[in-house]
Amino acid sequence: MTTRPEIHLQFAPELRLFVPSERRQGRTTLLTDGTSSLGHVVESLGVPLTEAGLLTVDGVPTPRSHVPRSGESVDVHAVERPQQIPGAPLRFLLDVHLGTLARRLRLLGVDAAYFSEDIGDPALATHSAREQRVLLSRDRGLLHRRELWAGAYVYSDQPDLQLRDVLGRFAPVLAPWTRCTACNGALKEATKAEVSARLHGGTERSYDVFAQCTACERPYWRGAHHARLDAIVEEAVRDFGPAGLSRPAPRSSAG
Repeated sequence: MTTRPEIHLQFAPELRLFVPSERRQGRTTLLTDGTSSLGHVVESLGVPLTEAGLLTVDGVPTPRSHVPRSGESVDVHAVERPQQIPGAPLRFLLDVHLGTLARRLRLLGVDAAYFSEDIGDPALATHSAREQRVLLSRDRGLLHRRELWAGAYVYSDQPDLQLRDVLGRFAPVLAPWTRCTACNGALKEATKAEVSARLHGGTERSYDVFAQCTACERPYWRGAHHARLDAIVEEAVRDFGPAGLSRPAPRSSAG
């Protein structure tokens, strides 16, 4: 009879919300089957591999394909920040419950695809792979799907904290006021005449500076919500934009 290898596991504090409560306090022991990879072992305990960073065995960096042996001490670290995503321009796809986060990322000029209706986990994962987008979600099960190209768990349920989490983790290039918050299309400057058919009378009389989405043709101007949106932009640029980033005069904010 083959003895099952016993290993000693410890998870980074950031990852402990994923594992059973008895494994959240320091190092614990685990009997493995002797054939599963270290990556499989970590995932079987509830940690999406999108959230697992460096794995060390007895203090030595070790690939996820390693099959643990009896007596080994394994440390599972969180992903390093800022996280580098190789192979494609940094683009995001957001789960259905992250609509506010999607709009705020777009406000900052970050490419953020979003479906307002629930298209289902398989379709989201496939879309992530087809367009090479990082899938952002608070659904742990979704982040376990093998089809994913890349993914990340959004740790907070508060939009302000969600935005800071994503910007801090991925450090996307910020280009405020350049994307449509409704459809993710690019904005262009527009004259009042070009957008007049889409304006209500009061707006047309009160504003002179406009922008328009090149995809859905939605008009933008410095409306009643401009101060609130500008505060979001200013904080993001201050805390996460590169030094010296100069924000262009806002051609528009969502009206």
